[in-house]
Amino acid sequence: MRFRYLAYSFGLTMTFFGILVCIPVTVSLIYKEYQSMLPFLLTSVLSISTGYILQKLSVLKGDIKNLNDIKKSEGLFIVAISWILAGIIAAVPYMFYGLSSVDALFEAVSGITTTGATVLTNFNYPHALMFWRSFTQWLGGMGIIVLFIAILPQFAVAGRQMFFAEAPGPTEDKFTPRIKSTASSLWVVYSGLTLIEIIWLITAGMPVFDSVCNSLSTIAAGGFSTNPESIMGYHSNYITWIVLIFIFLAGSSFNLQHRAYSKLNPFLMFKNEEFRVYLGIFVGISLLVACSLFLNDHYNIFESITHSFYQVISLMTSTGSSSVDFTQWSFTSQILLFLAMFTGGCASSTGGGIKIVRWILLFKIMRTELKKILHPNAILNIKVNDSIIQKDVLNQTVTFFMFYIGIIFISIILISIIEHDIVIGISGSVSAIGNIGPGFGHVIGPMGSFEALHNSSKLILSFCMLIGRLELIPFLVFLEKDFYNFKFD
Repeated sequence: MRFRYLAYSFGLTMTFFGILVCIPVTVSLIYKEYQSMLPFLLTSVLSISTGYILQKLSVLKGDIKNLNDIKKSEGLFIVAISWILAGIIAAVPYMFYGLSSVDALFEAVSGITTTGATVLTNFNYPHALMFWRSFTQWLGGMGIIVLFIAILPQFAVAGRQMFFAEAPGPTEDKFTPRIKSTASSLWVVYSGLTLIEIIWLITAGMPVFDSVCNSLSTIAAGGFSTNPESIMGYHSNYITWIVLIFIFLAGSSFNLQHRAYSKLNPFLMFKNEEFRVYLGIFVGISLLVACSLFLNDHYNIFESITHSFYQVISLMTSTGSSSVDFTQWSFTSQILLFLAMFTGGCASSTGGGIKIVRWILLFKIMRTELKKILHPNAILNIKVNDSIIQKDVLNQTVTFFMFYIGIIFISIILISIIEHDIVIGISGSVSAIGNIGPGFGHVIGPMGSFEALHNSSKLILSFCMLIGRLELIPFLVFLEKDFYNFKFD
């Protein structure tokens, strides 16, 4: 890997991220909280100046006119380190408000990875900081690198390697010939849905500031809310259903939505196999939870349907916001919700987790292997949406599952030992790597906080959040010694 190209890329991302850090300053001005401007201005100066120095260092031995010949290994490295740097920069403003460095990093990483787990125990902070929490989720939802590709001309061509490194789904899913156009189109759909949700929530009676912040988090499949009781705190079924609808859209493929919107044909969504499975799992688990709530928790029919559908889609898509404290539900309901945490959203969505398409491929691989036992000479192809899936994609899917379960298992062991609590170990680890947010139990449940955990646990979970957001691959390549072949010329 070429050090100059890496430094130049990091310089660009840090400079642009530094500009984004200035946006909460406008919130400080609107609410006349002038003292809250300083943390963001200083953070911005730090990020921009560091980015400028990196760019200057990269051109000491000659200009870098473009990044068009960037290699795949370099793309993976740039994406992984850029997300770590973004987490560190995003953490700085929190430290001005009394959070320790570990807590600030945890909150920041939880934000940009759209996990939504929080260490805050009170929400008595300036509007600018609360906006920053949601805004970092919105930036991380579609991807900070995807945003840079859409805006920065230097990444117009080179962005291909980084685009698929940041969203390494089982297959490459782009709907325009140029990656820059694909990234721009995704952000148009993403921004449009955000604006529509803001308007709907305002008309439903939610305060304007809360509407903006909750919409930024919802479309990102994040979960941070300005209300300490999440969506439950607004005591409105109308608001609950509005957020539910947009969570569902956040977990659906944005590429597929773009096609449906551009052709004015929403029924195109139902022609996609992954979307049909996504919808079927969502409705199926929701109905089972609704029956459990009605029979075991004595909810009426409307409340059973409302809260079951909301919590299932929230955990399924890794959004993690809550319409009710589900830790008070019966054991049956909680087990069903725990299963929903393992499904994930669709590929090319802001939803985290394993992703529905990988489950589809895994079950088709298993079925194909069983058929080969009966018909050893048969040539069997695995198809999704009538397209044959290549063998290397299938192998990568199996590898992904093995590492995913392996990382969860290691995290569970470590967290359980540190916290002396198996519930925190299991639910916290699954929640972190799936970018879900709340766990189970009174400590890290939907109305709880991760603040009480040991600093070591917070750092482990922060690392799991980053691994989960980038879907393992960009971080797993760090285990290969050949990856560290740097050239400084």
